Amino acid sequence: MDNETKILEYFDHFHAHPEVSWKEVQTTKKLADIMEELQIKHHIFNDVTGLIAEIGEGDQVVAVRADIDALWQEVRGKVQANHSCGHDANMAMVLGALLYLKDETLTKRIRFIFQPAEEKGNGSLAMIERGALEDVTHLYGVHLRPMEEMPFGKVAPAIYHGSGIFLKGKISGVDAHGARPHQGKNAIDVVAAIHQFVKSIYFSPFESYSAKLTNIQAGGGSLNIIPGSADFALDVRSQSNSLMAELRKRIDAGLESIAALHDVEIEWEWDDYTPAAEVSEEAMQIADAAIRSVIGDKNTSAPIETTGADDFHFYTIKKPELKAAMLGVGADLAPGLHHPDMAFNRDALDIGARVLAETLRRT
Repeated sequence: MDNETKILEYFDHFHAHPEVSWKEVQTTKKLADIMEELQIKHHIFNDVTGLIAEIGEGDQVVAVRADIDALWQEVRGKVQANHSCGHDANMAMVLGALLYLKDETLTKRIRFIFQPAEEKGNGSLAMIERGALEDVTHLYGVHLRPMEEMPFGKVAPAIYHGSGIFLKGKISGVDAHGARPHQGKNAIDVVAAIHQFVKSIYFSPFESYSAKLTNIQAGGGSLNIIPGSADFALDVRSQSNSLMAELRKRIDAGLESIAALHDVEIEWEWDDYTPAAEVSEEAMQIADAAIRSVIGDKNTSAPIETTGADDFHFYTIKKPELKAAMLGVGADLAPGLHHPDMAFNRDALDIGARVLAETLRRT
């Protein structure tokens, strides 16, 4: 069986067997089975999912990472695990790079990091804590890109992800009869004030950012009760880590003011922070040269800037001297990432695998 066929076989398996963050048990087992079949040195962990494999000899270590978890979402009326973010494709491309490299004589070690829980935003931290970056000088990632960013056949040497974080909050006011609103403290009024507030936050238009309500729970079955309590959540994003810090300060101050204005208590916590990309110019140039070598200058895209986030960038936050870049692979992906019916041109998988292999060779 040739490598391209094997890559598609890997993809089909992972696509048909999605598992959500921290529960990628069978996915990890399948990865271990593949390593056994290919006779690749590898190890798994007794306390978390995920796998690390390595080929080659030498003191230098170059690494590539694939995320392995799926999303939990409604697909055609059924709530289930679903690989709508393309992590099944990422695994297939990284495994493909392994296939292309495993029989070569290498003067360095190449480490393959199959990381859990990217969607939770902390899987990379678990891998770092378990030695994934030990002796690593350069790290690469890979991700399919939606059609609106890049068409099939093109590959970008870097993705500049933005920073993302969630805020989870609770409003504690006072319930009241619907006929006597003056006796209560309406949590829905407070939610409306929060909505208006986050829409009125302004920074320079030359750097993208957003803050928006993504979850509201208030009231019960009785429509004549004004609810005093409500739970809410915000999704907050920015293109840089410094702007994210400013956004958080502005939102903290705004929530304190709203609580005082409405004479209610608002409790909140920030959760699942993901840093913006810190891309290495050296790693990006190595990837750029590899792309041009494999698919030509006309198919080499400029680096991509996106407001999406990825916990890949914790690797560089935790090891600042690490030279890292995530490659973007055009695949005519539509309707979009995280859409339950996301689909793409599967011929992109072999392109991504060959470009990754060449990038790792050149590093």
